[in-house]
Amino acid sequence: MSKPLTRLGIVDWGIGGIGIYRAIKARLGGVPVIYFSDTGAKPYGKMSRLELTARLNSVMSFLQTRGVTHLIFGCNAASTVIPHLSAEALHIEGMIEVAVQAAVKVTGTRRPGSLAVIGGGRTVRSGAYRKALGQRGIKVEQRIAQPLSGLIESGDLDSDELRRQCRRILAPIKNHSHILLACTHYPAVQSVLQEFVSVETRFIDPAAEIVDRVHARWRLSRGGPDIFLTSGSPEAMKAAAFKAFDVKIKHAQKVTLRAVGC
Repeated sequence: MSKPLTRLGIVDWGIGGIGIYRAIKARLGGVPVIYFSDTGAKPYGKMSRLELTARLNSVMSFLQTRGVTHLIFGCNAASTVIPHLSAEALHIEGMIEVAVQAAVKVTGTRRPGSLAVIGGGRTVRSGAYRKALGQRGIKVEQRIAQPLSGLIESGDLDSDELRRQCRRILAPIKNHSHILLACTHYPAVQSVLQEFVSVETRFIDPAAEIVDRVHARWRLSRGGPDIFLTSGSPEAMKAAAFKAFDVKIKHAQKVTLRAVGC
């Protein structure tokens, strides 16, 4: 008797989750992926909980019509509302739990103040990282880095404005031993971020951790094409994915979602 087919989806407001896609392909190459970029919507980090919940319910409903059975939210803001989503038929992984695990592996329970988190407004204000790391005895300082994702999404990886924002965001935490990147866009500018911190500071990118978890927990079908969808501009998506993560997308399709109540 043949095993039921599965289909992996990755959702991000933009191309930040392309870093996870790239890691999935490197580790689990034969697994086909449907990637959904939602740049046609307001940035997830700027939505209220009710707005974001409703939007993600619409995204999930749509992806299920495309056969998605397992879903990674490659977005920390989206991950903050996972408990409020209507997802009976989907297996879901978010970023926060795996990012906390990655931080614990790297830092252990180091001296108070040695770990910092940078993320979008919704992610930081949710307190999810402060609470989860605090439960493990790790004190954390947080900084909102909302402008960075928009700059990266526009293809800006090295401008004066990007550096000005990085300097401002990192100034109070530049001597921390570790900084957790709580947005999947940020690894694309890690070399720039490094310019504004101590030479001893290390950045934590949770992408490998979520791939390890997916590999351990999910038995995914192999074979079939990858599909790239966006509610925004397909050409902008392709350009940003290549510039930020060196991933060449041959074809991306623009889609319009039907609203689903929260």
